[in-house]
Amino acid sequence: MVMGSSRQTAHTVAVIFSLIAPMVSAFTGGFKPTEPVIAGELAKSIEEYMEQLESEGFSGALMVAKDGDIILANGYGLANREAEIPFTGETVFDIGSLTKQFTGATILKLEMMDKLSTDDSIAEYFDKVPADKKDILIHDLLTHSAGFPGALGRDYDPLTRDEFIRKAMSLELPREPGDAYEYSNVGFSLLAAIVEIVSGISYDEFTQEHLFEPAGMTQTGYVLPDWNPDTFAHGYRGDHHWGAPRDQKWAEDGPFWNLRGNGGTLSTIYDMYKWHIALEGDDILSDEARAKYFTPHIEEEKGSGSYYGYGWVVAESRRGTKVIWHNGGNPYFANDCYRYVDDDVFVFFTSNNGEMPAIRYTEN
Repeated sequence: MVMGSSRQTAHTVAVIFSLIAPMVSAFTGGFKPTEPVIAGELAKSIEEYMEQLESEGFSGALMVAKDGDIILANGYGLANREAEIPFTGETVFDIGSLTKQFTGATILKLEMMDKLSTDDSIAEYFDKVPADKKDILIHDLLTHSAGFPGALGRDYDPLTRDEFIRKAMSLELPREPGDAYEYSNVGFSLLAAIVEIVSGISYDEFTQEHLFEPAGMTQTGYVLPDWNPDTFAHGYRGDHHWGAPRDQKWAEDGPFWNLRGNGGTLSTIYDMYKWHIALEGDDILSDEARAKYFTPHIEEEKGSGSYYGYGWVVAESRRGTKVIWHNGGNPYFANDCYRYVDDDVFVFFTSNNGEMPAIRYTEN
């Protein structure tokens, strides 16, 4: 999976938008995700650039908003080459490791409900935790500082929750818990297991009830949304057709446990924008929870100036403004999500062609 990292770079599309103040309002309650939004001269300039990428083989979608108004939302190329279905605002795609921000929010939601604390040891939730892992806190899992490695196996290997927990507990930790940052999909899948154990329902059910429904997100989740299969983006790499994420091996209630909670969530550019808007208020997370969510808890690399919160990277742009971001994907899908909070700019960029990943074009 494409993982968050300490990229202290300028992000071409995001920086252009954050520098421009006068924007045209385009987001209304009657928007149609299948129809492009291109509002204002700047949006037209970016659209010309995107059309050039499309002519070179790019396929995906871009969403840009400023001050609560969408100024650009459009799809490019084909979401499904075989059926010749174009990429649009309602195309459903794999957001990869951006799933981690939902997992972080579920833990904070459970803390708001007095069901757990981020300062709890994982030994309070898992049986037979070995001595070298008894001091690992939920906070350590959330900040990639628990000492677990990046992965246990391949994303789509059939693996039950109990099997996953048992394998994770048998791993040798390369460093002491809480000692340093090391990006770990394992840690976030353990968090998803805690969500299920504490709540008594599946991860997908919990996120639907406590995150997506309050945010008005009807096209986001693992298996519960009522999707039209024709809206699924298929993944490609060269001539290789990987198919849609739901064509891969999944359990009945979501992906197997090498992926659950750390990746694999399906969504659209409009639903991800709704999530951004929801995080501006307190309908989902309280002020206290959001402060903890976005706190720069641990530096990713010494001297990088890039820190990990609870499922988000928190850093400073080249202009000295605050940016909260994350990327995610696999060999076929790639995503970049940026929240320039001082400028009130939101950028979401996705692609389904592994040879022209979206993250390539958001860097200088």
